[in-house]
Amino acid sequence: HLPDGPPTVFLVALLGTFLATIYSVPPLKLKQNGWAGNYALGWSYVSLPWWCGQALFGELTPEIVALTTFYSIGAIGIAIVNDFKSVEGDAKMGLDSIPVMYGIDTAKYLTCALEGIVQLCIAAWLFYIGETNYALGLLALLVPQLIAQKLLLLEDPIANDVKFQAASLPFFQFGIIVTASAIGANPFH
Repeated sequence: HLPDGPPTVFLVALLGTFLATIYSVPPLKLKQNGWAGNYALGWSYVSLPWWCGQALFGELTPEIVALTTFYSIGAIGIAIVNDFKSVEGDAKMGLDSIPVMYGIDTAKYLTCALEGIVQLCIAAWLFYIGETNYALGLLALLVPQLIAQKLLLLEDPIANDVKFQAASLPFFQFGIIVTASAIGANPFH
């Protein structure tokens, strides 16, 4: 039985393919700009997979599109961490990654701020809509991320980039799952 309406998963896949293309190919080549390129990556990491899951197992609503689009701002921080290891090459190639544009010190604080502030805003929103336990769960998942930021990223973002991602990224991802569960976007909810 085919669903009524547009083939949503196919359309999301087309959007992802388009995004991947304009990330790397001129004339847009989003990766030339740290903000545009990293948001495209963040959107690909957070929004597009969530949308496909929703399209397959539920309903892709405007609320979910807005929430995931906002959550993707936090993933800019994840993408910035990937730029630390290639800052010299990016500068030579004329790629304006966040560390190239603002320097490594500013970029590491932007990483922390983007990841943390987005999750705090989402936790506040979860409190606002009455999902207190999920909000508390999201806040609890933020704690190990803050510890990893302090002990690894802020100490030496170039030497500790992989360790930081390994120590913090799972908690960011679990936070996405907690948020999805809070709004009933999880098919197992």
